[in-house]
Amino acid sequence: MTELNMELIDEASAFLAGRIERTPMEDSPALSKSLGVAVSLKLECLQVTGSFKIRGAFFRLSKLTDAEKRAGIATCSAGNHGKAVAFAARELGLTATVYVPRDVDDAKYRGMVALGVEVIRSDRPGYDDTLDWALQQSAAAGKTFVSAFDDDAVMAANGGTLAAEVVEQAPEARTFILPVGGGGLSAGFSYYVKEKFPDCTFIGCQLEASPALQLSLERGEAVTRLPAVETLAGGVEGGLGARCFAVLRDRVDRVALVTEDEVIDAFRWMHAHHEHAIEPTAAVPIAACLAGKVGELHSPTVVVISGSNVSEETVRGILED
Repeated sequence: MTELNMELIDEASAFLAGRIERTPMEDSPALSKSLGVAVSLKLECLQVTGSFKIRGAFFRLSKLTDAEKRAGIATCSAGNHGKAVAFAARELGLTATVYVPRDVDDAKYRGMVALGVEVIRSDRPGYDDTLDWALQQSAAAGKTFVSAFDDDAVMAANGGTLAAEVVEQAPEARTFILPVGGGGLSAGFSYYVKEKFPDCTFIGCQLEASPALQLSLERGEAVTRLPAVETLAGGVEGGLGARCFAVLRDRVDRVALVTEDEVIDAFRWMHAHHEHAIEPTAAVPIAACLAGKVGELHSPTVVVISGSNVSEETVRGILED
């Protein structure tokens, strides 16, 4: 297994250069006023495939052996990783199958199908139960399974390369606020910024109803499974990767937990103040900021806006409710 380190992050950055977007940073005057520090948004919602997930999927698939490629690729995804795997597989000439929960967002489902990948919907509602089933299915078919998060190459590319961009674009920033799902984004990101700035502040944001990172920190071991919860923010539902927690446990300064209503309010706030139709998962760190749950901040801050893959029906439903 490849080890997460700065050399692997540099390798991922070099591979991805010219293959994906260098997404922009956008100042947020309203959040700056509210939090009392300069706040910028890193707009990964404008990334290829609509989320940061293309970074990890593209880099991980590039490192497959010939035997792994011949076997075919399989993965489990709440949507964004699957769409990224579909895009990367097409670019690299690989065949891929994506297993998804039964309640996957329709826009994400259609996006994967449009990219030509085989998408198999489970009869299970949450990510963790679907993952168990996907692992069984892919093993029976002899396919190479690619984790959406619990893999050092994925962490290096998803979080590490994103952090490297952020540090270049916002060199004064010393506070970083991110959503935390399985941990591939947050682990890689926290590793990079803590290597660069050991005294920086890293804040992970999750749902109150699915607080895998908070529970893992309290118990001293990764909580890799949680019961499925009904939420629009499917990207932060479920357990935390064990490898991801090994990175995060000594690098997370605070965990902010938000409610579903706070996520919906943050989605509307982003639409009103920044005119971005982001996915509810991406609104989780905004919700933490607006609800005053990130604690007192003392340095220029970057909030990562992780994706924009959300169905028209969901957008309309939230904005018109």
